[in-house]
Amino acid sequence: MNGLINIILILYYIIINVVLFVLMGLDKSYAVKNKYRIKEATLLTTSLFGGGIGGLVGMNVFRHKTKKYYFLATFIASIIIHAIILLFLYGII
Repeated sequence: MNGLINIILILYYIIINVVLFVLMGLDKSYAVKNKYRIKEATLLTTSLFGGGIGGLVGMNVFRHKTKKYYFLATFIASIIIHAIILLFLYGII
């Protein structure tokens, strides 16, 4: 694929994963302080847009949402889905 498209994809995945990592940290902080929480749907949707790695890292670093199996399942599914998409885009599969 084109070099510019490669750079855009790399930047996209870096940004979406950093965003989900930060959202996980913020939500954990809000939970501890009994403040307004970030909706679970927001966290899960961000994962489905490609932030699965950031979600997994955030889950482990912040010890957040670790008892909710559907978060782990969604993060892992997102990673697999996006890996397949990238493999397809690059003609590997």
